[in-house]
Amino acid sequence: MIILTLATISRPGAAQSVEAPSIILDAYIQEGLQNNLALKQESLEIGRVTESINQARALFYPRLTFNPTYSVAAGGRRLQFPVGDMLNPVYATLNQLTGAERFPTNIPNVNELLAPNNFHDTKLNVQYAIFNSDIQYNYLIQKDLLSAQEARKRVVENELRYTIATAYYQYLQTLDAVRIFENSRNMLRELAKLNEKLVSNNVATKDAVTSARYEISKIDQQLANSDKNRQTAKAYFNFLLNRDLTADIQVDSLLTRSLPAAPPALTALQQTALQGRQELKRLGGSLRATQNAVKLNEASIRLPNVYVGGSTGFQGFGYTFSNQAYVVGQVGLSWDLFKGYEKRSKVQQAKIQTELVQTRLTEVEKQIQLQVLQAYYELDAANESLTASQTGLANAEQTFRLIDSKYRNGQALLVEYLRFQNDRLTAQIQQVLARYDVLTKRAALDRATAIQ
Repeated sequence: MIILTLATISRPGAAQSVEAPSIILDAYIQEGLQNNLALKQESLEIGRVTESINQARALFYPRLTFNPTYSVAAGGRRLQFPVGDMLNPVYATLNQLTGAERFPTNIPNVNELLAPNNFHDTKLNVQYAIFNSDIQYNYLIQKDLLSAQEARKRVVENELRYTIATAYYQYLQTLDAVRIFENSRNMLRELAKLNEKLVSNNVATKDAVTSARYEISKIDQQLANSDKNRQTAKAYFNFLLNRDLTADIQVDSLLTRSLPAAPPALTALQQTALQGRQELKRLGGSLRATQNAVKLNEASIRLPNVYVGGSTGFQGFGYTFSNQAYVVGQVGLSWDLFKGYEKRSKVQQAKIQTELVQTRLTEVEKQIQLQVLQAYYELDAANESLTASQTGLANAEQTFRLIDSKYRNGQALLVEYLRFQNDRLTAQIQQVLARYDVLTKRAALDRATAIQ
């Protein structure tokens, strides 16, 4: 009797429910947080909003400008006044009466262009807002928007952690699938060799060989598809880390031997999510911004804007700077007493926007609680499915060992052998899927609760 040696499937023992963080996966997550292109875009957005704050802060400082002008004019309207014709005769009479040349008698008539010609005004202007509610509240709004943008980046980070983890699990899953199919193919090749010897000894018919070869061809097809999935999963994982798509990925065998510990109670997880989810902090920043927008519009109605300013420089015909210096100081107040109820409408509009954001915040809180609940029970179902798949695999392997023994002793048909071999293969695949589904569902629960 020729004994068939079956290739065993390399798989871990029963998974332990022990919290075992993956050093390799954590390192990949940190690499992704540093290199991911989507996260870099969020960092650039934060930089852009930070510059908006700098611009808003700059309005608190005085504004100093250098403003020289030089005018050349020709033609146009003229100012004509016969001052000489009016005063020269009078002054001449006065000189005759006094007997002395005390008064000028050659005063020319005025005939000047209204547009100044060869005239310059070279000056420095300074302006400073002593009190301006628009500037104050605009600065606060920009700070709130920065807080919201930073929270948005942390939202992307949380999502990226989940995406990298699940992509890593998907890659490991494809490796296990390839390993299972390769071992199954090796086993079927041994079966084909056995059947060839049985046929040569007239113990079996030729269809036993062709049936085994047909099963090998089916495994080859599944193996080719699994290898394609492995390459795709590898490329996607490297894409998330902004690496070369064909870069090697280090495998953490610890993940195939242990499972995450049981999560805390559902209510505790929901409270953790409400405290840690950055979506709520982002909306909180937006809510504060809208509240400050309400205050800005209300202050523009009640309060005036006060400013001081001044100019100093040189002004006159020709750039001589001789006897042309001047200084002007100003104190101003601006207050819109009536503007067709426009500002009152802006206040109401800002209040509506605040209520809208507040409603959205309440809705997101409910959505987060729902997400945590769904992720919690999906993890629970995945654990139960894993237990069932492990039991099914144990039964399928035990059954297959019995059929294998019977077949080698001529007590079972080939069709029975192939059927239970396929059942064993299916159980192995289901057990791998269930194991990684538990890891994926736990990653989803960590994402929902914002646990890093």
